[in-house]
Amino acid sequence: MTAQTTTASPSVASAPSSSSAPAPRKVGLVGWGAIGRVVGTALAEGGVPGAELVCVVDNRVLGDAPAPQLSFEDALDNCDLIVEAAGQSVVREWGERVLKSGTDLLVASTGALTDEDLAAALLAAGPGRVYFTGGAVGGLDLLQAVRSLGPLTDVTLTTTKLPSTLEQPWMGEDLLHRMRTASGPVEVMRGTARDVPVKFPKSTNVAASVALAAGDLDAVRVHVVADPAAQHTRHVIEASGSHGVYRFEVQHLPDPGNPATSQVVPYAVLRSLGALAGRRGQIL
Repeated sequence: MTAQTTTASPSVASAPSSSSAPAPRKVGLVGWGAIGRVVGTALAEGGVPGAELVCVVDNRVLGDAPAPQLSFEDALDNCDLIVEAAGQSVVREWGERVLKSGTDLLVASTGALTDEDLAAALLAAGPGRVYFTGGAVGGLDLLQAVRSLGPLTDVTLTTTKLPSTLEQPWMGEDLLHRMRTASGPVEVMRGTARDVPVKFPKSTNVAASVALAAGDLDAVRVHVVADPAAQHTRHVIEASGSHGVYRFEVQHLPDPGNPATSQVVPYAVLRSLGALAGRRGQIL
């Protein structure tokens, strides 16, 4: 993955250029789960000035969505911004088609971008634009900024979660037993930001987000830790280069409905939507 991925950050959104209010962004929300429900409800209640929820796309029949449920094709006909809140497979299957239709795309499941062919296709597609939300971590804007001074030579992400949220079908019985009976932290996997999100598609999008900021999937070393005492999901980013040393640590409560994701993630999506809708006075 090359440095050009950072051009798709939500921070590129510009403020309105005229005194008249711009037309609201017509938003199609894909996914009505732990992230989508919070985002969709806030949009429907007017929580993001300059953005309105036009429709919801989901492969289930929904009875409680606050906007019409449409097919993906119909959503592209009615929206100018699609918000993905349904998983990496949606980005792989629909991302390029969204952009080629002229509709913008905000990606929450950044783990899909570990596929460099897909990332390159999305960045080359248009006329729609692709954006990425940082999700459950901070400091990514600073990592992007300091790369202008020179490469980051050492980047490490350590993610710690409850063991039950990290269990995967590919795990052997020995590892599963150690995770389920652990009285303290257990390292589940060590690899790069290219390797880890593939193994944990619903739990480690953060690794891909850090790699997008750092500009290199293989340069970001990732440690995944299971801890039965982890009341909070913890992400620690450590980075250094000739220009400085950086460390960020965040601890979030897991979402009560889906402990694999942090409670803050939908609010990070809403913040990105605010930037794309031209919210004034926002830190980008």
